[in-house]
Parts: sequence; structure tokens; C-alpha cells
Amino acid sequence: MNFKVIELNDLQLEDIENRLEQYDKNHITYEIPGSIKIGVMNEDKLIAGADACMTAFKILYVSTVFVDEDYRNNKIGTILIKEIEERAELFGANMIRLDTFNWQGRDFYRSLGYEEVGFYENKEDGFSEHFFLKRL
Repeated sequence: MNFKVIELNDLQLEDIENRLEQYDKNHITYEIPGSIKIGVMNEDKLIAGADACMTAFKILYVSTVFVDEDYRNNKIGTILIKEIEERAELFGANMIRLDTFNWQGRDFYRSLGYEEVGFYENKEDGFSEHFFLKRL
């Protein structure tokens, strides 16, 4: 056999993604659509926001949580996470997963009942990434 690595064009990438999706259907027997895109305003200024989407196996993945520095430690992040949790339950999620870097929200997520289920450290570049989940 004569294998070679190539650069994929957009059509080829779409083909590969579709084939993976078809393969995954052997293991993922249901899909639950849904996404959450919420923010917090202070008068006319957006000061915080969060983004999440349903994934396989009834898991809501939180990709973004941000609160402007001037507004931190005022329970705004807690408000966002609690709203995400309520909406996740309405979607039928049975768990929420998220990740955070060491300088971001590790203690914050722990304080809200999220369990750290793994991490890795990159000493060379000076960071670690931490993975959390909460069963609903």
C-alpha cells in the first residue's frame, strides 16, 4: 500500500466529518439539540456572558464563561452558572462539563459543586488545564 498525507480542502473535510458522524451513530443513539447564549447587562453595558451547547449523551458543554474584571466577586458568575444549570435541566441534560485554565475559575467551579475530573500541566509554557463536571 502506498499511503500519503495530504492537505484537505473544504469538501474533503466535510466528507470526513460526515463519515465520522455516521460512525458515531453506532454509539450515540439520540441527539438533544440546544444551546445557551446568555449575558448580563449593567444598564447599557454587557458585563458578562456564557455560551454552552448540548452534546452527545445528554451532556451540556460550557465553552465560555466571562465576567468583566470590575464586576467579579459580585455573584454575577454564579448567576450565569445557575441559569445555565436550570436551562440544561430543561433540555434534559444529565450532566454539565467544562474546562478552565489554572488562572481562571478552578475554585469558582468547585464552590458551585463541580467535580474536577482531570487536568494536565504544561510546565514549559507555564499553564495547566482543568476539566470539571456536574451531574444534574
